[in-house]
Amino acid sequence: MCRSCMASCVGDTPFSVRTNLRQTADIEADLSFVAYPIVFGELRGWSSSMVGLSFLGIGLGNLITIACEPLIRRMINSHRPDPETGKPPPEAMVSVICIAAVLIPAGELIFAFTCQHVFWLVPILAGIPFGAGNGAVFIYGSNYVVGSYGIYAASALAGNTFLRSVFGGCLPLAGKAMYSSLGPRWSGFMLGMLELICLPIPFIFYKYGHLIRSKSRLISEMQRDKQKSEARMRRAQEKLEKLQRSADA
Repeated sequence: MCRSCMASCVGDTPFSVRTNLRQTADIEADLSFVAYPIVFGELRGWSSSMVGLSFLGIGLGNLITIACEPLIRRMINSHRPDPETGKPPPEAMVSVICIAAVLIPAGELIFAFTCQHVFWLVPILAGIPFGAGNGAVFIYGSNYVVGSYGIYAASALAGNTFLRSVFGGCLPLAGKAMYSSLGPRWSGFMLGMLELICLPIPFIFYKYGHLIRSKSRLISEMQRDKQKSEARMRRAQEKLEKLQRSADA
């Protein structure tokens, strides 16, 4: 993998904004994973094995997103095709992220206000929209990067994975201190409000993503390389046709 390509992707505007959205979702997921042992283990007195079962809501939400892939793909394909590729534009993927951006804070806020003094099933069920939203951001956010960066997609995904791994390794260390000082309810409320603040980002990308991509130096360079490659292929094809006509004559 070319390190310069990965560095260029990380510094690119569409990549940076889109990565901030996905990193926010990952941050919320990492901190929520810290909350479950505290809420169900320390506050409700569940055993370690039972605390593991409390993650079933998040897992079920991810499975629902995967099971709905045929319906989601139909929604993506209903967008007007890109004139250059004949396929739905990358912003079609963002339409799914717009829905996910609503599900994530909904699940987080429900969990925050039901994690204490409410029947245990309710906060577990709150993990369903939370898990479905995070799964959709992960899957279709990656698809958006692939659709935007083409031949540089591997470098862009590698840069995103590196940043996600750094956050995933560091944030859980601070999560327990946050929940100890603020308590599960207010910690969850703060995370839910952070998610609501980020809510407009996918809608902006959905409406103006094509303009943002047009200002990307890396994507413009990729399109120029693609045009040059197609021109060379056309010239080669024309030469081959001339040789075939000469041979037939």
